[in-house]
Amino acid sequence: MGKKSSSETSAAAPMKRQEYEKLLKPLQGELVALQEWVKASGTRLVVVFEGRDSAGKGGVIDAITERVSPRVFRTVALPTPTEREKTQLYMQRYLPHFPAAGEVTVFDRSWYNRAGVERVMGFATPDQVEEFLATTPGVERYLVEAGIVLVKYWLEVGEAEQEARLRSRVDDPRKTWKLSDMDVQSFGKYYDYSRARDAMFAATHTTWAPWYVVDATDQRRARLNVITHLLSLLPYSAPPRDPVVFGARQAPGDYVEPDLVATRVPDAY
Repeated sequence: MGKKSSSETSAAAPMKRQEYEKLLKPLQGELVALQEWVKASGTRLVVVFEGRDSAGKGGVIDAITERVSPRVFRTVALPTPTEREKTQLYMQRYLPHFPAAGEVTVFDRSWYNRAGVERVMGFATPDQVEEFLATTPGVERYLVEAGIVLVKYWLEVGEAEQEARLRSRVDDPRKTWKLSDMDVQSFGKYYDYSRARDAMFAATHTTWAPWYVVDATDQRRARLNVITHLLSLLPYSAPPRDPVVFGARQAPGDYVEPDLVATRVPDAY
């Protein structure tokens, strides 16, 4: 038999948790080194995550941000625009969330809503969508030329796998919050979203802000692949650290520990 493709292999043999955690730990250490380099160098990094519903954007973002400082890595997931925001320039509500020097902004969905859900579900007119696709490359070029490091990921998952994930959210109390009314309304529009994705790539995949497509069939592999790829894009190195020396612990002196039993959380397990 011939060698299986990577997608066939990941579908047949999902990565085990133990292997995943073993591989994730050093990568998260590298993310901490990246964080220190971002702070020291004054880098402004924007990472955009788009993709199919249930493709695992949240899991990837959690893996990236779990061990770094929320004061450096900030995750932005904007709600539905307010009536006031609907009258603004389309990009206007995203720009206040862009990073200052020494910061990373991770967008859990972004201005590309206009090219995706707004297009497919009719929240934007065809003219608005066409204007967005025509002007976004120029806006992103301006951002990059102004010194922003812009990285855009699209997480892709097949139709059958997407359906299985969406259906798993119906009865699992840990996942019900993930199943929005919009997910339900979008359920039957898989190929409308495919067409919207293709048009978005054709218009906004540029040399200065390319799209990177992630096979998210195996969510654990997808997380590791994204982190590894993101790290490869940046010329980071961890700044040197002075040796850490802890001083002596103070003696209690006349301090007496109070009785905290009355206010203690009861043991449930």
